[in-house]
Amino acid sequence: MIVCKSEAEIARMRAANRLVADLLAELRSAVAPGVTTAELDTLAEARIRGAGGVPAFKGYRGYPATICASVNDQVIHGIPSQRALAAGDILSIDVGALLDGFYGDAAITVPVGAVSEQAARLLQVTEESLYRAIAQARVGNRVSDIGSAVQRHVEANGFSVVREFVGHGIGQAMHEEPQIPNFGEPGHGPRLSEGMVLAIEPMVNQGQPAVRVLADGWTAVTRDGSLSAHFEHTVAVTRSGPVVLTDRDGSGQARVAAAGIRPEAPRNVESRWRKRTR
Repeated sequence: MIVCKSEAEIARMRAANRLVADLLAELRSAVAPGVTTAELDTLAEARIRGAGGVPAFKGYRGYPATICASVNDQVIHGIPSQRALAAGDILSIDVGALLDGFYGDAAITVPVGAVSEQAARLLQVTEESLYRAIAQARVGNRVSDIGSAVQRHVEANGFSVVREFVGHGIGQAMHEEPQIPNFGEPGHGPRLSEGMVLAIEPMVNQGQPAVRVLADGWTAVTRDGSLSAHFEHTVAVTRSGPVVLTDRDGSGQARVAAAGIRPEAPRNVESRWRKRTR
């Protein structure tokens, strides 16, 4: 069953999602060569609990940490460890929090120092596909319109979309209906209605789309060892269009508006992901 939220409930969801957005910004700044993913996890748990929230992932089906920290060929669900990040790595950070009875969820992938041109392009295209997907989260559209926007942009730029993991509805439960694949033909699936809140999260591989799960039961990696990137926002479907609840400063909302009118053709541009400035 798909649960549509009232305006009051969406307003309450903003607190959890703002906490997640602020935390991701802090974690982004903390990423540097020599930092361990366990250190990032400790920081995340302290910030969530300090704000009166509960880490959404910790203990969920036995998951042992507050964040998912996935490095290089790790697609999602990477368990934080004493592994030190190295220059040239890319790191996907996925965070969820429960606050005031509602969940927030978002993810980013960041470069560790300077990264290769191909890694930078992967991050850029994946993030662009997220905003193109969000632009489709409008009343009257279909769920598959979201995934189709991701797939078109990703494949036009020479990358591939992960099939095994999908986005989802979110609210008083972390995972609600509907499921939101990042691929497919437009015009299929449930029709989007006012009050739906969706966690839209493209997962994109540099090489082939196939993944496998490691012996820890959580960490998904690319089968061919290629790099993978993951971006996610929590989005409310409203009568005036999609509203990005995990947008800190309005920049995400502006990118959604721009994505709604951009062509799907690949572009050769200098990537802002090539080297992260601090």
